[in-house]
Amino acid sequence: MLASVAGIGLGYLLAKGRFPGRGVLEAVASLPIVLPPTVLGYYLLVTLGARSPLGRAWEQVVGSPLVFTAGGAVVAASISALPFVLRTARAAIESVDPRLEQSARAAGLSEWRVAAQVTLPLARRGLVAGVALGFARALGDFGATVMVAGNIPGRTQTMPIAVYDAVQAGDDERAALLALVLGVVAVLVLVAVNRLSRSAV
Repeated sequence: MLASVAGIGLGYLLAKGRFPGRGVLEAVASLPIVLPPTVLGYYLLVTLGARSPLGRAWEQVVGSPLVFTAGGAVVAASISALPFVLRTARAAIESVDPRLEQSARAAGLSEWRVAAQVTLPLARRGLVAGVALGFARALGDFGATVMVAGNIPGRTQTMPIAVYDAVQAGDDERAALLALVLGVVAVLVLVAVNRLSRSAV
């Protein structure tokens, strides 16, 4: 959900906005695609840790640290998924016929209403595809999540981390079952994305 809201918002901003630093914003938001997951996790750990200003502020407001918690796992997975949502959403928004948007403006709609009533509805299939890709990426995240949230069974252990633990413990049956579940979900998501992409053309 976090990656979807942020990704669609940034995708719209990059598709429609013209401002200084636009390229830098896109590059920074896309970093999780190219950075090794453990490096991304390290940066997040430094940024969100108890010794960082953001980490201290979080702890003062919430009363507990963000790292090595379920919340930390959510943040790590969301950051990993963000560029997949953003790039797909941007492409979908840019594919909307600008003449339709211009007609809506000529009819007296504000930019906000043009976005909400014309652009985003017409780009909806691409947006859903981006959200699905983001979900699949978040579901499969390992490196960043284990760096930020750790591996605490019953609290911060995700399925990919559980697969790793099962292999390390020699529990091949459990590892195979978890890997099968993740594989089936990934295939279903990709099939849905392909169908949505074809329908959007």
